[in-house]
Amino acid sequence: MTQEPSGGLDGLGSAQRAYQLIRSSIIEGRYRAGQRLIEGRIGEEFSLSRTPVREALRLLEAEGLVLSIRNRGAIVRPVSPKEVIDLYELRARLESLGAERAATRATDAGIAELDAAIAAFDAAIPATDHIELTENRILSQANSRFHDAVIEMADHARLSQLMARTVDIPLVFQAFRVFTREERVRSNVFHRLIRDALEHGEAARAGALMSEHILMGRDSLVARLDEAQVKDALFLGASGEASSG
Repeated sequence: MTQEPSGGLDGLGSAQRAYQLIRSSIIEGRYRAGQRLIEGRIGEEFSLSRTPVREALRLLEAEGLVLSIRNRGAIVRPVSPKEVIDLYELRARLESLGAERAATRATDAGIAELDAAIAAFDAAIPATDHIELTENRILSQANSRFHDAVIEMADHARLSQLMARTVDIPLVFQAFRVFTREERVRSNVFHRLIRDALEHGEAARAGALMSEHILMGRDSLVARLDEAQVKDALFLGASGEASSG
């Protein structure tokens, strides 16, 4: 039986519930890159009719997580190793700008939100390199909370829209899955340094730290592109169909 994402889905409409369940399955790697997403089978898996599943797949295609291919239907969108590098480089440029802007517009409430995200990230780091699914969920949520808070403090609507299309959520989730404990700890060290630069209004320093933080994450992931676990989750995909196995 498929494990539902944390947070609960009670009270959601069927289309929104389908969206959350399918999205979680893609992000967490249960639906692999290149895997076919067959409406009927997904509906059976989650006890949903085909209509909300179809609507959810359209939303996920607009979000960039699903790709529609003629004569094949919907699949989980794979990424190439080149695209991984391109995405991280673009994200580094955009989030660096966001950090610079946030340093000139930081608020006490925004800094408090960063502190809460940093504390949540710390608490979620496992004692060893191995990370369980639930731990990775919490860690990824804390990471997103931190980066979202920086962009929110930047108060730049167009930048927020660009970031929503640039940050590849499955890629980030799988990155934390393969990182070592030392790399996860290092990530939160950068969060603290960025937070301090924002609090003190050091725009250039905040931007440089954010760029280095993201590019170091890229380098750690790129170094593992040949590992079977990373290939299976991101590039090679699966020959099967959603909800099989």
